[in-house]
Amino acid sequence: MRDLAYMTSGAAPTPRGQQKSLPESHGTVAVTGSTVRRFAAFLGPGYLVATGYMDPGNWATALAGGSRFGAALLSVVVLSSIMAIILQALSARLAIATGRDLAQTCRDRFPRAAATVLWVIAETSIAATDLAEVIGTAIGLQLLFGLPLAVGVLLTALDVFLVLAIQSLGFRKLEAFVIALLLVIAAAFAGQLVLAHPDMAAIGRGLIPSASIVSDADMLYIALGILGATVMPHNLYLHSGVVLTRQIGPSEADKRQAIRFAVWDSSIALAFALLINGSILILAASAFYTAGQHDVSELQDAYKLIGPLLGTTLAMHLFGIALLACGLNSTVTATLAGQIVMEGFIDIKLKPVLRRLVTRGLAIVPAIVVTIVGGEESTGKLLVLSQVILSLGLPFAMIPLVLFASSRDLMGDLKAPAPLTAAAALIAAVIVGLNLKMIFDSIFG
Repeated sequence: MRDLAYMTSGAAPTPRGQQKSLPESHGTVAVTGSTVRRFAAFLGPGYLVATGYMDPGNWATALAGGSRFGAALLSVVVLSSIMAIILQALSARLAIATGRDLAQTCRDRFPRAAATVLWVIAETSIAATDLAEVIGTAIGLQLLFGLPLAVGVLLTALDVFLVLAIQSLGFRKLEAFVIALLLVIAAAFAGQLVLAHPDMAAIGRGLIPSASIVSDADMLYIALGILGATVMPHNLYLHSGVVLTRQIGPSEADKRQAIRFAVWDSSIALAFALLINGSILILAASAFYTAGQHDVSELQDAYKLIGPLLGTTLAMHLFGIALLACGLNSTVTATLAGQIVMEGFIDIKLKPVLRRLVTRGLAIVPAIVVTIVGGEESTGKLLVLSQVILSLGLPFAMIPLVLFASSRDLMGDLKAPAPLTAAAALIAAVIVGLNLKMIFDSIFG
């Protein structure tokens, strides 16, 4: 029986290898030596992916959830991270088995009209991601240096030159930059949690899923925002491209080992991201919810409140530093994901600086409009909305990924094991169901 992904194509797939994912970095990282050295060579792409799981949009949803519902949504953070680990494992497997990223495979295997729709949705998701990064970085600059928010939004356009300068030094240098900033973020949140003295019993209760998450429309909206901020569609494209920066041998044994190393890399990195995301929500629950501050979704408000509530201005400075580091780090992943999506879907190659400026321009315009029209106090709501948009766009990347990774016609003996495919299919069904319920509640509730 012909597999489902192939049957939807209507034509023979484009020959593989016609174009390379991230051509300037494709296969530039050597994988040689002992097993330990080979595994070490695969450490890096997972942390680029993990960056997208703790961007400023994630902060807004976690702060909103923690301040409004305490630690009740902590289970959503954990389940979202487990979903992310499973889906990113499929993304890495697809790329290593086929030598093609997810965007290229969609272009190869689907009719042009369907691929075009998927491309538009992917670009919309990247724009929503970039919007969160623009606002988060601008707020970080405002909090630390007193810059007006509109000025900070405009300055974020310059980060393209920072990213390109680091990337020109080699892909491993880019990964090292990202990991260094992740360590800064982790240290900042560790310090804030020590100051917050969280309620461990409340954390334990929050780890158990509650029926109210689905029955309460407001809680479901925030939960979907957390889901969209954690399982991000552009990360599925990103991972399938950046893992191909490694030199992967042609044999099936080489590919199996590469898949194993890549999955370990992303799983470890996403477990680290889970700790950061959980820390944000726990901090909000400890600092705001327990103090009766139940409507903290603006990052500026969180910054102003956290110092007095925790009794020290150090908490404020740590918050601002971590936020700025998150914004800078997320810029790297959005740049790479945008390149992978555009080149993979429509085979249009723009100079990286032009591609980045176009993407950033699409995010800067709505950020400035919201800042001018709605005022700075409306940026938090825009951040949460951007993450809900990501949740709505997720199935359009996730379902093709599950189809492709489970296809023997495409993957051969490297296709995903049945239990992994079943788990991914269940995740897709849950996310689609929750999205439909949110839409129904929004229209009729």
